[in-house]
Amino acid sequence: MTQPEYFCTTIIPTIARQTLLKSVESVLSQEFDQPFEVIVVNDSGAPLPAAAWQQSQRVRVVDTARRERSVARNTGAALARGRYLHFLDDDDWLLPGALRMFWALAQDNPAAWLYGAAQLTDAHGRCLFQFDHQLRGNCLTQVMAGEWVPLQASLIAAGAFFAVGGFDNTMPGAQDKDLLMRIALRYELAGTATPVAAILRGVWASVTDYTTVPQKWQQSKERLLGEPSAWIRLRASAGSAYWHGRWLRVYLLSAMVNLQLRRFLTIISRLVSAAGIVLLAGPRLLSPAFWRALTRTHLTAGFDPK
Repeated sequence: MTQPEYFCTTIIPTIARQTLLKSVESVLSQEFDQPFEVIVVNDSGAPLPAAAWQQSQRVRVVDTARRERSVARNTGAALARGRYLHFLDDDDWLLPGALRMFWALAQDNPAAWLYGAAQLTDAHGRCLFQFDHQLRGNCLTQVMAGEWVPLQASLIAAGAFFAVGGFDNTMPGAQDKDLLMRIALRYELAGTATPVAAILRGVWASVTDYTTVPQKWQQSKERLLGEPSAWIRLRASAGSAYWHGRWLRVYLLSAMVNLQLRRFLTIISRLVSAAGIVLLAGPRLLSPAFWRALTRTHLTAGFDPK
């Protein structure tokens, strides 16, 4: 009997938190007539408590024995049969209609990264903020500037995921942003303002060491700036005065970081690139948006307080 072609695989790494039940059931309860599956990666180091969802034919449970979240995610991805991969944490959940929305988006867009709006919620499920990123196509400058497109609200084409090497185990805490930038270097994004996922806001019971995130994120950007195609992709995605200023800021901040590390050849390379960006700016140098982008921390325009 021929195996069905799965539209997507939801991968849920877990350390056996009580919220896992809601996460799994939010996927299984989707009213969606295309084949999909759920892989729960048990990284707790002990058997999961018995639950009714474990009897579903859509669900597989595999163990990784406390090997860290990116390892658990990569393990689930390696076993997935879906054309798209969906990574959901065990304290977050899909909203009703999410898979139908993703299916419709996928029919019209060949993009490797599909996303919907994400709602940040409190412990009672109340929406505190909602993202609407308005990102489409080549978005490398935007994601390097700090636009956050949550994995929980995204589908990633399996081919693109494996082509860039999946999650990097050396980037604890910054794996999500690192993956997004590496995919944006080579592929396109497409999204919708429709809410598709709820993300529990806060760091309680978190396994992430947030103190290392800025350093790891900068390491990821440094590695990406060394790619031969980075300049071309950044230039093509910096279409407005604001994003041109953000593009310049990326190189200037990199020069400052490398000055601290005494990497003098890299400093020269970054400053030469920065000079080229200034020459390409033209009339944009007269725009207040350019200087605002250059001198201030980026805040996503899609961050909409409710």
